[in-house]
This record gives sequence, structure tokens and C-alpha cells, in this order.
Amino acid sequence: MKKVFSTNRKLIKHLKKGNEDAYALLVKTYYKSLCDYALGLSRNKFKAEDIVQNVFIRIWEQRSKIKSGFSLKSFLYKAVYNEFVNQYRKEVSIGKMERKYFDSINLIYEEKDEDLNRLILLVENEIEQLPPKCKEIFLLSKKEGLTYAEIAIYLNVSIKTVENQMCIAFSTIRKKMERKM
Repeated sequence: MKKVFSTNRKLIKHLKKGNEDAYALLVKTYYKSLCDYALGLSRNKFKAEDIVQNVFIRIWEQRSKIKSGFSLKSFLYKAVYNEFVNQYRKEVSIGKMERKYFDSINLIYEEKDEDLNRLILLVENEIEQLPPKCKEIFLLSKKEGLTYAEIAIYLNVSIKTVENQMCIAFSTIRKKMERKM
């Protein structure tokens, strides 16, 4: 430590006054060893650096509350440990919340899938109940993707007939589905 900050007490005194040189010396003196300590706790280099940076930021922000009798070294190591524990707790609680969220989303999708599958089966059943010509035109349009004009040419009927049969198909399916739903 520089001569001006030769003792722990003097360094804390200058920190409390907002002396940036004292703060810079504190960071320079302890940053690497605190990162190594945090790395041992977190097993992640980036998390370790975040933890130490958070501690130094908090020290600067709350420098007026630092007590003169503290051992800065012990205080810093304890602060790093506490920051690690706080981050770990947040991660665990966020992990639990994320799991609950994903479980509830999956449940909703499973329910919607079941409802959708049930609806599809009902519609397919109603399509099967359509009169033969109506069913054929409906399937050519909706399953095969043919236009009304293409269906008319394929079946050798008028476009108006195709339109009427599609209208009958939709009307029949809609009425029967309303009753079943």
C-alpha cells in the first residue's frame, strides 16, 4: 500500500472521504485474489468476476458505512462469499420459477393438443358423414388444395355446383359440430 494508506485504518479513512486513489489501491491490491476466491466458489470465471465487481461497487457506494476497525481483507472475502451465496440463491429460485413456468406451459400445450386432436377427429368424422358427391368435392378442395375451377373441370360439373356443394358441406359440418361442442 502507498505510504499515505500505510495502515488499514488510514485506507478506510480515505475511502470514507471518497478518495478515488484509495479505492483504486484497494481494487488493485485485492481484485485478483478475490477473483480467484470467487472462482473457487462459483467454478465460473465470468461469475467470479461479476461477484467481485459487485462487491467493489457496493463498497464504493456504501463507503461511508465502513467501520475503521475492520480488517479490509477479511471484510472483502466475507463480502465476496455473501455475494456468491446471494447470486446462488437467486439462480436457484429463478431455476425453480422457470421450471414451474415451463411445466405449466407444457401442461397448457398438452391440454390444447388433446382438445385439438379431439376436434380434428370430430371434424373428420363429420366429413365422412357427408353425402358422397359433397364429400368428394370438399376433400378435393380442402385436402388436395384444388380450386373450385379445377374441381369443376376434374368432375365435369359447373363451378356453381362446386360452390353449392362446398356451402352444403360447411353448413352441415358447422351445425353438427355446434351440437357436439
